[in-house]
Amino acid sequence: MAKDFPSRAENYAQWYNDLVIKADLAENSAVRGCMVIKPYGYAIWEKIQAVLDRKFKDTGHSNAYFPIFIPKSFFSKEASHVEGFAKECAVVTHYRLKSSPDGKGVVVDEDAKLEEELIVRPTSETIIWDTYKNWIKSYRDLPILINQWANVVRWEMRTRLFLRTTEFLWQEGHTAHETREEAVQEALTMLNVYADFAESWMAIPVIKGTKSPAERFAGALDTYAIEALMQDGKALQAGTSHFLGQNFAKAFDVKYLNKENQLDYVWATSWGVSTRLMGALIMSHSDDHGLVLPPKLAPIQVVIVPVFKNAEQLARISETVIPIKKALEAKGISVKYDDRETYKPGWKFTEYEFKGVPVRLTVGPRDIEQGTIEIARRDTLEKEVLQLTDIGNKVIHLLDQIQKNLYDRALSFREDNTFRVDSWDEFKRVLDDKGGFISAHWDGTAETEEKIKEETKATIRVIPLNNVAEKGKCIYSGKPSDQRVIFARAY
Repeated sequence: MAKDFPSRAENYAQWYNDLVIKADLAENSAVRGCMVIKPYGYAIWEKIQAVLDRKFKDTGHSNAYFPIFIPKSFFSKEASHVEGFAKECAVVTHYRLKSSPDGKGVVVDEDAKLEEELIVRPTSETIIWDTYKNWIKSYRDLPILINQWANVVRWEMRTRLFLRTTEFLWQEGHTAHETREEAVQEALTMLNVYADFAESWMAIPVIKGTKSPAERFAGALDTYAIEALMQDGKALQAGTSHFLGQNFAKAFDVKYLNKENQLDYVWATSWGVSTRLMGALIMSHSDDHGLVLPPKLAPIQVVIVPVFKNAEQLARISETVIPIKKALEAKGISVKYDDRETYKPGWKFTEYEFKGVPVRLTVGPRDIEQGTIEIARRDTLEKEVLQLTDIGNKVIHLLDQIQKNLYDRALSFREDNTFRVDSWDEFKRVLDDKGGFISAHWDGTAETEEKIKEETKATIRVIPLNNVAEKGKCIYSGKPSDQRVIFARAY
């Protein structure tokens, strides 16, 4: 499985692509820019979904579903929103096919043209706010706290599995509130939900902050984001939460009767994460031996591989191992016992190492005689031999240890690759030679931000929350600056 697998140092992009495919996570489909998520990859996504869905419900949200098709006219109602998504939209113009006159296949029936074209959902603000107009009449109807698990389509010219595909899976929350303060608090609450998930479950440290006006979501007054640093020194936006103000309420005329018996527009938020998290997971932890998964999100947390020469040996091993498997499963640990006779143990070792299974247990005839078992951890590739009677507590402790080690390792990497710079020359040198996060002064203007992006391909990733005020000079323009922001090249 690892044959001809490039190292990260040789070709990081090829390493990533080969890893996704060879670890059975996903593959390219017959539709350009779209991917097939394979069962092993989808099992990870299901675990991500399950945790986040519980967190959403714990914070008072309910799931619903809205149409994938959106009337084109809806996008004209909020100017900045249509401008932000116009170039990425897939458009449905006809509703029927017919047999080709030459008898070769089918063609679009020109008589089946839609009266109004439909946009394949790139995001759902417009269709949802048209719906909310019918749900909201008074303050008693608020807040509305809805989440949707769905697919979206954003036409992409250059795609990469999980990171940027034409169609991808995500969740999108859309909420309506009485006051500005409630909506802002909602946006911040969801930002913290995402940050906690990234750090506690994905073992990825993130920086929370706001986006610059140029990087905001189309139609938002403020966009909050979590940014993570990948092993190649590039940033990845891992989740966003938007304070939409009253923009969409005004666009779709969503008013409510307030407690003073006056009509007012409601306040809104939206927030989401996508299968891009899969890319973040891969690039944060994996190595030249393949995938490395944090135990909390691994579909298989423990694999048991028997070493045997005949059916009699396998039967003896199974008698010992199956009770261990059941005991671990009773503690909520997912365990696979791979007793296939069609593959040799060495092949299995390589397979599960490449697929990032956190813990591997190996048992052979001699182990049965001596009452021992070999345990190997994926994050460090270390092995040790233990007594069979000690294995239950050891596995639980080791899974926790691996989860913590992956986070600590990623945090250490981020700290080692975050640089404070104070001049334009230093900024360019660090960006080219080291990459990573760069903390630098910016004069706050869109013109300077665009010039920096044009000349270096670096963008302002976030203006950190609770940023410490610090007088300085913009690295590019030399104009006064009140705070540092985080720059990086990004996915």
